[in-house]
Amino acid sequence: MFAKRRGLVALASLALIATALPGSAEPTAVRGERTVYEVTAADPVSRTKVADTGVDVLGLDGDKLTVIAEKSQLRALRATGLTVKSKGDADAQLARLGTADVGTFDFPSGYTGYHNYAETTAELNQTVTDHPNLVKLSTIGNSYQGRALYAMKISNNPSVDQAKPEVLFTCNQHAREHLTVEMCLHIIQRLTDGYATNTAIKALVDSREIWVVPSVNPDGAEYDIAAGTLRGWRKNRQPNSTSTGTDTNRNWGYQWGCCGGSSGTGSSETYRGTSAFSAPETQRVRDFVNSRVVGGVQQIKSHIDWHTYSELILWPYGYTYNDTATGLNADQANAFATLGRQMAAKNGYTPQQSSDLYITDGGINDWMWATHKIWSYTFEMYPKDGSGLNGFYPRDTQIATQTTRNDTAVDLFLSYSDCVPRVIGQSC
Repeated sequence: MFAKRRGLVALASLALIATALPGSAEPTAVRGERTVYEVTAADPVSRTKVADTGVDVLGLDGDKLTVIAEKSQLRALRATGLTVKSKGDADAQLARLGTADVGTFDFPSGYTGYHNYAETTAELNQTVTDHPNLVKLSTIGNSYQGRALYAMKISNNPSVDQAKPEVLFTCNQHAREHLTVEMCLHIIQRLTDGYATNTAIKALVDSREIWVVPSVNPDGAEYDIAAGTLRGWRKNRQPNSTSTGTDTNRNWGYQWGCCGGSSGTGSSETYRGTSAFSAPETQRVRDFVNSRVVGGVQQIKSHIDWHTYSELILWPYGYTYNDTATGLNADQANAFATLGRQMAAKNGYTPQQSSDLYITDGGINDWMWATHKIWSYTFEMYPKDGSGLNGFYPRDTQIATQTTRNDTAVDLFLSYSDCVPRVIGQSC
């Protein structure tokens, strides 16, 4: 992993960055009292009923779904008829995780090994210095508050648009999922630092053009740590009519808002926005992916969107319980599932179609596949069961273990990225 090997960025400069960003002083709606609940929900239909109440779904372990509900949501949660058990005050859990002994605009004690936005930017720039012949750093646009959305291209000739299959990794759609930023940085470091000495890595880099977007939602991620504590913030920082934030992973344009898998209420953690792609961050990733259609052919062949937590590998569709649907036939569903199971055998995650968890609509995987036929997966990282908000905040001592855990799964994914149907014996 990147162990902040090139030094910390001064906290004073972080404060200046935060105060200078446009939109950074928008008012924030006060959350109600938040409680963690464990809901017994043994099947996707039951879990979808829970998600449809607008509560914040954190993770699943067996038939136990962990959620956060405000007091106003408890009646709807109990009305599902499922067994609901209180697990304690959510914000009290956060308060126990770490103390702000490093100042504001950074992670608290126990989490300082994680990269904030300025440190991530510094690491990316240093990688350009260290490996100028392997990487090219660019931006795909800005976030709502004006932060650059960085994309790093890894290739044996990164300045040239070569006729090679392209692969995309995106991280940190959800603000509090900081371990995913470390995953993207780890992928970059491993493919660049290992290129000269690891023949397998060299072969993958030489035969692919690999794009990595370490943070799709930098505004939310910075807000999550802005007080020197951990807030459990999920959405972006774009104000809406009643609150702040859009869930970027409910804002994508395929089957947006179709099926009870998102919320139209601004205060909800799964608020889908005023329209598809109403969030600047999803607009910019959409535009980048659309731009990779060259001569009528989409160059990006495969994609992983990294999340936490529950240790899952998910694939389309999320909006329907059916294994096949418009644009996804039986052979394609089989290829998705076969590669998903093979990757899960490498990292110990549980593989399943996204809707086997619960229905979601407006998700990135469904849009990538339905719009561009990009073989798009979600990896939900460590831990398997966090028992509340603390699941989003494993201590920094876990970063190396939980990122390297995915090395062989990523290598397998990259090896099939030119033609995923090969995994079931078909050609492209």
